[in-house]
Amino acid sequence: MSLMFNGIGVSRGIGIAPTRLLIRDKLEIRERSITKARVKAEIKRFDQAIETAKKELEAVSATIPADAALDITSFIETHLLMMDDEAFVNQPRLTISEQLVNAEWALHQHREAIIKVFEDMDDPYLATRKNDINHVADAVLHALQHGDKRRIKAGEQEWEGVIVVADDLTPADTVVMQTQGVAGFITETGGQLSHTAILARSLGIPAIVGVHSARRYLRDGDMVLMDGNSGLVAADPHEKTIALYRKRQREQKRATRELEKLRDAPAVTACGTAINLYANIENDDDIRALRRANALGVGLYRTEFLYMNREDIPTEEEHFQVYSKIIRALKGSAFTIRTVDLGADKQSRHTEKSAQERNPALGLRGIRRCLKEPALFVPQLRAILRAAARGPVNILLPMLTNVGEVRQTRELLEQVRAALLEEGHKVGEGIKLGGMIEVPSTAIAADQFARELDFLSIGTNDLIQYTLAIDRIDDHVNYLYDPLHPAVLRLIKMTIQAGKDKKVPVSMCGEMAGDERFIRLLMGLGLRDFSMPSNSLLAAKKVILGTSKLRELRKLSDSFVDETNSERRAAVLDKINASPAEEH
Repeated sequence: MSLMFNGIGVSRGIGIAPTRLLIRDKLEIRERSITKARVKAEIKRFDQAIETAKKELEAVSATIPADAALDITSFIETHLLMMDDEAFVNQPRLTISEQLVNAEWALHQHREAIIKVFEDMDDPYLATRKNDINHVADAVLHALQHGDKRRIKAGEQEWEGVIVVADDLTPADTVVMQTQGVAGFITETGGQLSHTAILARSLGIPAIVGVHSARRYLRDGDMVLMDGNSGLVAADPHEKTIALYRKRQREQKRATRELEKLRDAPAVTACGTAINLYANIENDDDIRALRRANALGVGLYRTEFLYMNREDIPTEEEHFQVYSKIIRALKGSAFTIRTVDLGADKQSRHTEKSAQERNPALGLRGIRRCLKEPALFVPQLRAILRAAARGPVNILLPMLTNVGEVRQTRELLEQVRAALLEEGHKVGEGIKLGGMIEVPSTAIAADQFARELDFLSIGTNDLIQYTLAIDRIDDHVNYLYDPLHPAVLRLIKMTIQAGKDKKVPVSMCGEMAGDERFIRLLMGLGLRDFSMPSNSLLAAKKVILGTSKLRELRKLSDSFVDETNSERRAAVLDKINASPAEEH
């Protein structure tokens, strides 16, 4: 009899293989007092553990092919940089010296202090970055307690052809297992934006996360079927079920090969309507992935990562160099920079020093903080205006809630422009100013914002959360996270219509834009500009190329928004997503 589990499918594909449970050596982190005479030796022991952990990561990095996707190497490089970061390694040394405690306890205290910065973050991507801290600290702690005994050994084939079942996986684990031919990953923790999820998608490995108690019920060698599309896990599946999924596996591999052929095809519907496909990027390394999918440019560049893991604010010159590098790489393609979206939900060491807020999600964040703290905002604006002299740039403002914020920003931009010109700097002309539509009030008043802005961009991640009053990374309520909720769709429709009425472009840059299940629905609601992760672009293009009869699609999409019966809604959505061959 099969045992069934459900998790979150984060990387598509089907895995059918025996399991291998990953049980790590237990780390005993206890406080021990040391004498003053022992301090130098304990600090040396800590430093040696750092070096051991670095060598292990470097050995893993050496196994990565030169032509691998950049996000595969970037996670490893990030961890190596952290081990070289004085801010990360100096505090444990000080704690050993001042508190006369062992290295394990000193590092544990430092880890806990850093994680507090990330703990209450609402932004799913940034919240999962605390995993970087945990993974690096665990690597050093392992070296402290087990010396150079490797946790996951590169070069050995112990993971070939198995489905790994673990609590969580580090980037190093994931890379080593991929080079050995792992068949899939199942983890008890994690979400869509966890390291395991991102790397599994980049590496093309089926992965399911959030399968609670998986290691309690699965044993080494159990035959398991996992579907990374649906999040289904079946232990000891029936032969007929295996045969069915083997067939689907072959079909998916064939479909992936076919997608690669669409790289140079223009994103135009079968009835002749052009759709604009842009990429979301986190850093300049993502440009290579954007080019592989042949996107029109960058629809969203998140800049808050420049502010993370540092005590000070990035200088104007730092901003300028990063933006200039991306502009050079884009060679004239569109580049939309979202101004920094820091606040209680996306903390930097600068913002965590601010006064504690009673309700962080509704507090000082996004454009509110920027306008309140010119020292945070002005260097970024100066850098953007200077960089815009080197190539086309748009500015996107996050978390707008009233048009006064737009007017204040325009005034500030003009002041910054005048100051730069007076100082003799070259400044870009024709910069377009856009606004994020990510709270219900802004969507409802989208017509007013469209009068003040050059373009609108719908951020569905926050829009859905604020509309439905749920946190999608909270296991207790994330089942309520529904992009197709009638209220969400009405706000999206309202925003698109406001842009159409005011002749202002409207794009979507949230995760919903890159989900092929929703692309035709959004096109039917009038959306023509999509921005999404690069690895979603080709699948989106396939949907667009296979779309015809937009007039009929409009009617179906409108009826879907208004329909309240769940069965009828499902039927309408099936009709929206049916291929032309299925319609007859």
